[in-house]
Amino acid sequence: MAVFFWGEAGNKGTKKQGTGIREQGTEKQETWDQGNKEQRPTGSEDIDARWGKNLRRVEGIVLLLLMAGTLTAAAQTGSGATAPIGNHQVTVTMENLDPAPSPVAEVRNNRSWELGPFLNWGTGVGDRSDYKFFWGGFELAKVISPVVHAGIFSGQFEYGGNIMPLWQAYTPAPHEQAYNCETTSGQVITCLLPFGGGTFRGVSLTPVIFRWNFLSKSRRIQPWFQAAGGLIYTTHEFPPNVLSNPAEHIDGSTSVWNFAPQGGFGVHYFLRSRRSIDLGVNAVHISSASLGDRNPGVNASIQIQAGYTFWK
Repeated sequence: MAVFFWGEAGNKGTKKQGTGIREQGTEKQETWDQGNKEQRPTGSEDIDARWGKNLRRVEGIVLLLLMAGTLTAAAQTGSGATAPIGNHQVTVTMENLDPAPSPVAEVRNNRSWELGPFLNWGTGVGDRSDYKFFWGGFELAKVISPVVHAGIFSGQFEYGGNIMPLWQAYTPAPHEQAYNCETTSGQVITCLLPFGGGTFRGVSLTPVIFRWNFLSKSRRIQPWFQAAGGLIYTTHEFPPNVLSNPAEHIDGSTSVWNFAPQGGFGVHYFLRSRRSIDLGVNAVHISSASLGDRNPGVNASIQIQAGYTFWK
């Protein structure tokens, strides 16, 4: 019984002590509330204070962003700015911004194909100055090398060919021409022999065109130099010569096949992207390489060519 009484008295003492602590804390809280009752903000004043703090934070963030953007723009001035477009990053350099791409540079960088029609007018030189020519056809070529830097000769190599279904040569009309003839007795006399002439028609194929496109800083003008070799077929033997006369032992045969080694220069003038007008001047030699009995040939002619090119 003594043990039980002691435990109960202890419990009662503990409860009483705890009550005293709680009561003391309540008195202190009431004392603080009474002392600070006038300083506690109302509901509207509390909301205004919170908004003020949030606005100050937002202002600080905005100022930091503006400062960061200014520094970034200053660092990128002259070197370009990068912006996302779709799934790609595009860099634009403001100092070097080209309002329109260069058609010449576009063809050079893409190593493009060229295809187009052309017309050709020419005249013989020297003893063939009374010969005139008119040709027409199509040309196909491809830029096949990167830019080779060699000073003023820097440029790109292009290989191509052309076909001319229209090939005409205009020579003096058939006539008689004076020649020194030898009689059966061995005497040399002047005689008139019939000489061919008129309009000659045929076709031509130039399977080899080696062209050098000079490196150009121009946006529209691309100069070039070329060397080429072609083959000509005519419906009658060309060039005209004294007519063969077996009875008189006269053989004036030339050939329906002739070769045309040539060389020249010209320019592509770009009207817009991938479209150009082409002007060229070529020196052309025409010879049968003695395929016929006679090979008078056309030692030199000047050919002026104009065309329109589609670049791919």
